[in-house]
Amino acid sequence: MPSKVMKKVLILDGSAIQAIPIARSLKEHGYYTVLLCHTKKSYGYRTRYADRKIISPRSHPDVEAYHCFFLDLIQQEKFDVCIPMGDYTARYLSYYQDELRPHIAFIIPPYEVFMNGYDKNELMQTCRDKHIPHPRSFDLASDKLDEAAAYIGFPALIKPNHTTGARGFAIVDSAEELKKQAPLTMQEYGPCHLQEFIPPGGKQIKVELFISNGSVINATAIHKMRFYPEKGGSSCFNQSVYHDHAVAICTQVLREIKWEGFADFDLIEDPRDGILKVMEINPRIPACIKVSFTSGVDFAENIVQASLGQPATKYAFKPGSYLRYFGLDLLWFLKSSNRFKTKPRQPASRRRHPR
Repeated sequence: MPSKVMKKVLILDGSAIQAIPIARSLKEHGYYTVLLCHTKKSYGYRTRYADRKIISPRSHPDVEAYHCFFLDLIQQEKFDVCIPMGDYTARYLSYYQDELRPHIAFIIPPYEVFMNGYDKNELMQTCRDKHIPHPRSFDLASDKLDEAAAYIGFPALIKPNHTTGARGFAIVDSAEELKKQAPLTMQEYGPCHLQEFIPPGGKQIKVELFISNGSVINATAIHKMRFYPEKGGSSCFNQSVYHDHAVAICTQVLREIKWEGFADFDLIEDPRDGILKVMEINPRIPACIKVSFTSGVDFAENIVQASLGQPATKYAFKPGSYLRYFGLDLLWFLKSSNRFKTKPRQPASRRRHPR
């Protein structure tokens, strides 16, 4: 059992792969870590870095069932801090924060601020209003499809405003395809927007930030170097890099929407004009967070410190670490015609995610 002075940190979405390096970091800092997992078959349930695991309902789609479980848990047991690993639990904490904060500490923006960042259409509108580089976007409604097509052009991308992992994204090549696909996507995923399709060829950059009182405490940048599948797939080989320009863009976005705490950005370089453009904000810890840790920046400690009202530690970012998802990278090697041309072929570090 934990000592009286040891802080207890509850990690939500313990089934996610990023829960493992988060639990490891917190364990090394002396925290008592507890993971909520929806199945014993998950990554997190098997990690040795968690002091305890609890089986919980999924946070989506039955939010009410999850809320009843979670509220009962934090009322019955004493937890000091909780950290979400997923979009749905981050949104849950933001929406129910007034009811939850008397029982547990966490750092999450107010719901209106949260949705201004999480809602992909709202984010694009903020970028347009503040002249921040972004893909052209147009709010989709059934009576404005012709107007959207005229403004965006083709090919274009239908994107649900609230989704994770590119679910519901659909490429359309004509106004006829748009009129056929848009109602189907909106029926299944809710409100959507139409966005210009950025052709492949530019760099994809991920930025992690921890911001407090409008000031950046820590920031890291990651170059997504390989994907599987190669077109539109998940990154399987990444490298931490210096990218002050990307960090500056993302910092401006967070200041404009008054976001506090941790945020994760995806940006794409448009090969047509060479401009790096904001694509979305992920309001939680990403799967690639381990490369930030190996590059010297401990966002987990920052989140706990800020949640407890303590000053967040400033770290020295040391880029150059590689992160490989071995299974996906092996598939990339088997399928890619560039497998003997791409550099680097081998990462500097062969360490896998800790179990």
